[in-house]
Amino acid sequence: MLNIGILGAGRIGQVHGKTLAQMTTARAAAVSDFLPDAAKALADKLGAKAMSTEEIIADKSIDAVIIGTPTTTHYDIIHEAAAAGKAIFCEKPVDLSTDRIRECLAVVEKAGVPFMTAFNRRFDPNFAHLQKQIADQVIGNVEIVTILSRDPAPPPIGYIKTSGGIFRDMMIHDLDMARFLLGEEPVELTAAGSCLVDPEIGEAGDFDTAIVNLKTASGKLCQISNSRRATYGYDQRIEVHGSLGMLRADNMLENTVELSNGLGFRTAPTQPFFLERYAAAYRAEMGHFVDCLNAGVAITPTGEDGLKAQVLADAADKSARDGQAVKLS
Repeated sequence: MLNIGILGAGRIGQVHGKTLAQMTTARAAAVSDFLPDAAKALADKLGAKAMSTEEIIADKSIDAVIIGTPTTTHYDIIHEAAAAGKAIFCEKPVDLSTDRIRECLAVVEKAGVPFMTAFNRRFDPNFAHLQKQIADQVIGNVEIVTILSRDPAPPPIGYIKTSGGIFRDMMIHDLDMARFLLGEEPVELTAAGSCLVDPEIGEAGDFDTAIVNLKTASGKLCQISNSRRATYGYDQRIEVHGSLGMLRADNMLENTVELSNGLGFRTAPTQPFFLERYAAAYRAEMGHFVDCLNAGVAITPTGEDGLKAQVLADAADKSARDGQAVKLS
């Protein structure tokens, strides 16, 4: 059984801890957090030890670490964990700097340890099935990918100021999904951003509404639409148009009951928060990580996937600010 250390006892650490508690091939052996009481509370729930991050990395009985700490801490933790021979599961983004991500990947490669970038949406059952349908050529050649991602409400301004901006914080998931579904790398990107939800977000130097258009070398197109506000819940939809048909993944609703009467048709709102919407995806991605480690096979998404999504996010931010298309090599 794999012994895994959870670094960060916040929301995402708790989600991964709950998944590990239900597994028979891995367990949460230790938990660390900036707040010792938070680490102890989660450790007690999981039957694990509350330790410091340094202690977890130094513990030879721990096989892997889950990095669910603030992004600013990832760089040092990755270096230390790789040097200690730990397999690494890292929440996105790996870092806000592409140069620092490259440095992390170089250290990981030199150490020869497995590394997974936690792009959980690839593991959503509906999105994964949609991608398999694409791979099976059910709709022929992909021509247009449309990704809509809108949050119920913006995060606190304090979070906005340290998040890296909407493209690196929010849209980075969609940029990874674009690569996942297009099946080839974008070579050109244009972006536009506005502040339509909260003026304070604009004052903090960020956008709360954004669109990105991508084009691949073969001519495939992708449009991504983001907003920090959706009055009807957590909006997560994908449509893929191909030469032989179209695939669409709709929103997950709070329930499947539909009311029909003289006023028309009414369904439930979308699920309200990402933890509920992607609960199955979080379980599946951790299962994938553990299964790959136990089988000794390559893990995806890789660190390189994390880097490529960050490069696209940087290009989107640049394009939105200077109004120019960005050529991608």
